[in-house]
Amino acid sequence: MNEQFWWYVSRSAGIAAWALALASVLWGIALATRALGPNPKAPWLLDLHRHLGGLTVLFTGIHMGALVADTYVHFGLADLLVPFASPWKTGAVAWGVIAFWMLLAVELTSLVRNRLPKRLWHGVHLTSYLVAVLATGHMLTAGTDAENPLLQVVAFVWVPITVFFLLYRWLAPSRRSTRDRVPASARAARTAPEADRLVVGAFSTGSSTALAPLADAVRTVDLESRNGRVATRGQP
Repeated sequence: MNEQFWWYVSRSAGIAAWALALASVLWGIALATRALGPNPKAPWLLDLHRHLGGLTVLFTGIHMGALVADTYVHFGLADLLVPFASPWKTGAVAWGVIAFWMLLAVELTSLVRNRLPKRLWHGVHLTSYLVAVLATGHMLTAGTDAENPLLQVVAFVWVPITVFFLLYRWLAPSRRSTRDRVPASARAARTAPEADRLVVGAFSTGSSTALAPLADAVRTVDLESRNGRVATRGQP
């Protein structure tokens, strides 16, 4: 076996994990900002986001395992699990270690999302942005392929796209907030005519035989929409 085999595996798996992390973040933002449509219901849209995150963890594990197996630059478990423990490019490796733990927290909390408070899950999930940023810094400072023009282009194109979607998400008014700005009285006024039509329809579709004895007694029918009552005034 080529003595540099594990080094190549580590490099390729690291690049794949980094690209998957960026794709997962962008896809998540696209879902949150409804860039894929006002109400995307296809199950595969959310499943793809989940699979991208899962694959990121998988390739990160391969990247770290190959580093331990490689003999070109020796990495122990402590070097890969404890920030600033590695003597080789300490700061750059620490960024990758921190990104790994944050990625693990995002994925584990997503697996038990239904058992966690929504605010807690959402707060942890937002750290996925930091995961992508730290992973990008790790790749550009510690990676052997940091000088690759293609990777540099991907890194510098991803940043403005992400910033744009984030600004759009935070600044664009949501449909729910627009609805909340409509006064309750206005919403009730829109539903009142519908209630009137339902009451009138109930009288008009009733049996003529059943209503015949009341034909001479009933003079008017008052529909009071505000309190939903139907009052009748008959001749004595």
